[in-house]
Amino acid sequence: MKYFDALEENSIFVVQFWITYNVIIVMYAIVEIAGQQFKVQKDQKVYVHRLEEKEGSKIEFDNVLLIEDKGTVTVGAPAVEGAKITAKVESHVKGDKVIVFKKKRRKGYKKKNGHRQSFTELSITGIKIKKPAAAKAKEAQK
Repeated sequence: MKYFDALEENSIFVVQFWITYNVIIVMYAIVEIAGQQFKVQKDQKVYVHRLEEKEGSKIEFDNVLLIEDKGTVTVGAPAVEGAKITAKVESHVKGDKVIVFKKKRRKGYKKKNGHRQSFTELSITGIKIKKPAAAKAKEAQK
C-alpha cells in the first residue's frame, strides 16, 4: 500500500495507470507433450496424458512451438530450434470418473460403464533457449 499512500481519493486515473504499467512479465512457452499443446511457466504443475517415465525422473521436451521472454515472442516453424523444456515427473494419478450411459428408448437396452483416465503430474523446472549464432554475434559487438 505504500504506492497508494500519496494518492488522493479522486485520482482513479493514476491508480489505473500504475496497475496497467507495473505488470510482472513472466517467461512462458507453448510446448507439445503427448500430442497436446500446453502453455507452461517455470515452477508450474501440468497434468498430461500418462507418460512411461518413472516417478522422480527428469524429462526434456524439445517440441517447443512458441516462447515469450521479456516481451519478445519467438514462434517456431513448426518448432523453435534449440529450445527445450525440462520437467520432473512428480506422480502418476487417475482423473475423475466419467460415467458412460447408453440407452435406447422403448427397447429395454441400457448399458452403464465408467472410465478413469490416467495422468502424469509434471512440474516444469526450466525453459531453455539456445540463441542463434547471429544474435550471439550482435551481443559480442556491443
